[in-house]
Amino acid sequence: MSSSEQTFIAIKPDGVQRGLVGDIICRFEKRGFKLVAIKLVTASKEHLEKHYADLAEKPFFKGLVSYMGSGPICAMVWEGRDAVKTGRVLLGATNPAASSPGTIRGDYAIDVGRNVCHGSDAVESAQKEIALWFEKSEIQSWKSAQHDWVYEK
Repeated sequence: MSSSEQTFIAIKPDGVQRGLVGDIICRFEKRGFKLVAIKLVTASKEHLEKHYADLAEKPFFKGLVSYMGSGPICAMVWEGRDAVKTGRVLLGATNPAASSPGTIRGDYAIDVGRNVCHGSDAVESAQKEIALWFEKSEIQSWKSAQHDWVYEK
């Protein structure tokens, strides 16, 4: 399959606490993406500092790390054609106020500090994030029965 790739999607503590895990998984499945890894984890401060290293100099960094460590995160790896780009479209803009209705953030979030989910912004960052959150043995390789119904070639 051309352009098949993996992306890292995390449902943040607010999304987990609000019971949105099933709805968010459902959106990715209905789009035709394949779930290849999933776990519920409360991340350490050190782990989150690595994940958000590119934001370390931002004034909101400390608060972001504290919030992300405040409860469980549903960490996932999704696979499919253009998974990174399309995953970002499904999530909507980082600021929910700028997210279109029909996107996850447009439907479920109001405040940028509680925007429900995280998605990789590029193939390279997806690879780094997946390696940070998952061991290779935790990522499943399988063919979905719906594959030929989702992809023409």
